[in-house]
Amino acid sequence: MKNKLEEIAGKFQVEGKIIEVQPLGEGFINDTFIIKTEGKSPNYILQRKNKQIFSPIPAMMENIQKVCMHIKKKVVAAGGDPLREAMTIIPAFDNKLYFLDEEEEYWAVCLFIEDTIAYDSAKTPELAYSGGKGIGKFQTLVADLKEPLTNILPGFHDMRFRFKQWDAVLTKDPLGRKKELTEEISWIERRRLEMLNFYELIENGVIPTRISHNDTKINNILFDKKGEVLCVIDLDTVLNSTVLNDFGDAMRTYTNTGAEDDLNLDNVSMDIEIFNAFTKGYIEEARSFLTEKEAEYLAFSAKFITYEQVLRFLMDYIDGDNYYKIKSPNHNLVRTHAQFKLLQSMEEQFDAMNATVKKYIV
Repeated sequence: MKNKLEEIAGKFQVEGKIIEVQPLGEGFINDTFIIKTEGKSPNYILQRKNKQIFSPIPAMMENIQKVCMHIKKKVVAAGGDPLREAMTIIPAFDNKLYFLDEEEEYWAVCLFIEDTIAYDSAKTPELAYSGGKGIGKFQTLVADLKEPLTNILPGFHDMRFRFKQWDAVLTKDPLGRKKELTEEISWIERRRLEMLNFYELIENGVIPTRISHNDTKINNILFDKKGEVLCVIDLDTVLNSTVLNDFGDAMRTYTNTGAEDDLNLDNVSMDIEIFNAFTKGYIEEARSFLTEKEAEYLAFSAKFITYEQVLRFLMDYIDGDNYYKIKSPNHNLVRTHAQFKLLQSMEEQFDAMNATVKKYIV
């Protein structure tokens, strides 16, 4: 495998001699490696893109390139460093943004941004505030990018589509797990109408469609050594959708006092101080383009995305664990319980969440 990875890395227009290629991180979706080069040549990130989830991969890479080049122009105009404040895609020697190997696996390379810090969680309000500014800034930078992106994730954050999937999986019940999940299934069904009513506002254009990141975990933001946001990364999921998806997904991950797959549910709740700090930072950057209706549903989007994740984890468990990588046979069920506990905490604090948005949006 080592020789194969170095061979694949050599298909791209990297500078310097490749010394080694090593695994990096634990992504749920893609396989990620760091390409280390000799001397003062830059290092790079190599990824095997998941073609079962993203399709078509070439279009996905074009989406990423469009967004990166647009941001780079803005960074240059503001006197910043486009190699540090935006991702840089490295083409293969045939100038494609990817390499297709003999097993028909897609690979892509980007510049590794040195001297950065990535966090697994927002442990302080100060960090959450910076993360909020980072996502708000990203959305502001792409707010005037009018060129449409290819939808490489049909149905992503489409609640009507998710319920069609859900109903089909419940009917199929391939492993016979449904009979043991009466309570968990009721969690989904009791909130179905509320979630569809919100999604209808998006379908009807009452809540506008923009360019959004769609995976705004804090570890998808790189910070400099001073704690300032440098660059938003992992752009595989950039789509034309509501920016509320970004806010909601950030709140799902930033505010959780436990782990996404925490076995001890007593650890799990929504930290309202982290919510308040992120919201303040986000609105400071995004206020210029947010509509009144978007602001009205900012807090609700946290419940919406968290609910969707409960549904998806539970659906994948019932379906036989075909989507998310798992570490144990019950991993998706553990994730379901932990995410539902977070959702309950959001529901209990929803009035306070709305009050925070109103405080900072004026």
